[in-house]
Amino acid sequence: MSNRTLNLTDDLIAYVRRHGVREHPVLAKLREDTATMPMAQMQIAPEQGAFMALLVQLTGATRILEIGTFTGYSSTAMALAMPPDGQITCLDASEEWTDRAREAWRDAGVADRVDLRLGPAADSLRALDDDTFDLAFIDADKTGYDAYYEGCLRVVRPGGLILIDNVLQGGRVVDEGADDENVAAIRSLNEKIAVDERVDMTLMPVADGLTMARVR
Repeated sequence: MSNRTLNLTDDLIAYVRRHGVREHPVLAKLREDTATMPMAQMQIAPEQGAFMALLVQLTGATRILEIGTFTGYSSTAMALAMPPDGQITCLDASEEWTDRAREAWRDAGVADRVDLRLGPAADSLRALDDDTFDLAFIDADKTGYDAYYEGCLRVVRPGGLILIDNVLQGGRVVDEGADDENVAAIRSLNEKIAVDERVDMTLMPVADGLTMARVR
């Protein structure tokens, strides 16, 4: 048996999405709408949203922190997976993008589960005095990832989960010629987490790479 990771073609990705994702109608519409917007590539893939929603259900998470909300696909997917008394705190700097997220939350019937805090995410994270989040998802400016990771270690409870998106940078993390600040920041964080004794971790080739770190 080969130990190589499967290289997904467009046909295989379509197959995965057809047979492996039960996409909520609100999420499907949000994905289609966002695809027409500038920066559409910032939206997570539907299979990643489905995976994260399943993690929410498996862990029983009722308190979630999201750093970087964009138009709301990931927050909506996770909010739909939570019980009615769950809450997701979303940190984002863009009112324009999160206005679309608000529509999705309302249309999905989960607006009462979302606490949106607009402003620089680093400032909003520092202002949190809670340490009982069950799960955190980081998907914002890459140069801020290290600070976001450290902040999540402070506010996520022992046994809680930290998810970090885009840790493969489209494969550029292994391209010696790629030396922009985003790739450099992600490489540095990947190396740090790989040996960080504060967490149990794995880096999965889901979409653009997803690190899962369980706080010890």
